[in-house]
Amino acid sequence: MEPLPKPSVDTGMGLERITAVLQHVNSNYEIDLFRKLIDAVAKVTGATDLGNKSLRVIADHIRSCAFLIADGVMPSNESRGYVLRRIIRRAIRHGNMLGAKETFFYKLVGPLIDVMGSAGEELKRQQAQVEQVLKTEEEQFARTLERGLALLDEELSKLSGDTLDGETAFRLYDTYGFPVDLTADVCRERNIKVDEAGFEAAMEEQRRRARESSGFGADYNAMIRVDGASEFKGYDHLELNGKVTALFVDGKAVDSIAAGQEAVVVLDQTPFYAESGGQVGDKGELKGAGFSFAVSDTQKYGQAIGHLGKLSNGALKVGDAVQADVDDTRRARIRLNHSATHLMHAALRQVLGTHVAQKGSLVNDKILRFDFSHNEAMKAEEIREVEDLVNAQIRRNLPIETNIMDLEAAKAKGAMALFGEKYDDHVRVLSMGDFSTELCGGTHASRTGDIGLFRIVSESRYGGRCASYRSGNR
Repeated sequence: MEPLPKPSVDTGMGLERITAVLQHVNSNYEIDLFRKLIDAVAKVTGATDLGNKSLRVIADHIRSCAFLIADGVMPSNESRGYVLRRIIRRAIRHGNMLGAKETFFYKLVGPLIDVMGSAGEELKRQQAQVEQVLKTEEEQFARTLERGLALLDEELSKLSGDTLDGETAFRLYDTYGFPVDLTADVCRERNIKVDEAGFEAAMEEQRRRARESSGFGADYNAMIRVDGASEFKGYDHLELNGKVTALFVDGKAVDSIAAGQEAVVVLDQTPFYAESGGQVGDKGELKGAGFSFAVSDTQKYGQAIGHLGKLSNGALKVGDAVQADVDDTRRARIRLNHSATHLMHAALRQVLGTHVAQKGSLVNDKILRFDFSHNEAMKAEEIREVEDLVNAQIRRNLPIETNIMDLEAAKAKGAMALFGEKYDDHVRVLSMGDFSTELCGGTHASRTGDIGLFRIVSESRYGGRCASYRSGNR
């Protein structure tokens, strides 16, 4: 035996296991904290058997879900939001097993706050919001839970072996919103396995169909590999001389193209903005000695910027000098609309709460859409309040300023960033007075007054919430 350098051993006990030892009980779920929660679960579900394991599952899950929502995570179909949704739905299903006949999960937030004491002060401040999110999520899932379980029961009753096929598991996910792990839970209780490989194959097949339906896009672009980089100079220039460093036709590198051919042209430097951050790519023209190339879109290929379009006349080859001209009228409209998006994001957080986070957007010269996390439809008065806030900032004619700074310094300044986005050590911070500060690489107006009148024309549910709006530049 050798003495340890430090006389300690990491047993992985945690505070709850230590509490179980001190309270002379055999599991975490028997300590006073969990006993109170389990009693509350039994009360709201009508369960009488306090030893039922579903009570423990729900008691555990209400704690996870409530604190996730209080920290700003909203149920969704992607990333951490999907993890939250899966936990909520698993708890709801266990409530169904206990015989709960109505929404119950949100009613446990109050008992949880009582149990947590001073550790739940932030949760208490956000109690109404957390309860509303959980209630809305349960109401939405409850409408399909019964039908989904009935379908699963039917399929399991017909099963001759001990494995549920992946296609059925995928249909439950795709049609009824059943996460595959929830299906696996039900199957496990009956000693049945789920063909997870088959589920993944069905999922991939759906992704393949989606890619094919997108046409000239994902698959085509994925074929293009560019070793070099392009320098973007479009913040300060709309016209620029550059050199062709690569050409691609049907995803394959070529040395030259002729009139009438569609291609992707890569330049060493360009004023064209490549689609990113919800802002669409620029359109315009590349021209030179005896040729003209009409640019219909601009995309990123690694560190390179590709100009998608068609050679109108002449011939173009790698190494040729070109004059790159962005469609300045279209770019001007996009700049104003992108700036309006930032104002709207800040206004939504003021009116609906700081849980609102951007989930996606589409900003071009005609259509403006902003996807954000929120658990219910906006009320008419909330829409008017957001419009009024945005239009007030437009009337203030605030300067729109950009600064390059260290990422940590930007966060310290309060700059909002998109969750899941990868940022360099130095980032571009866009500020509109004291109203909005965000990380953004897009193109913007010089002052908020340039945007003109702002109005929300529709608001709907798409994953989270989706608002379409117009600014007065058209």
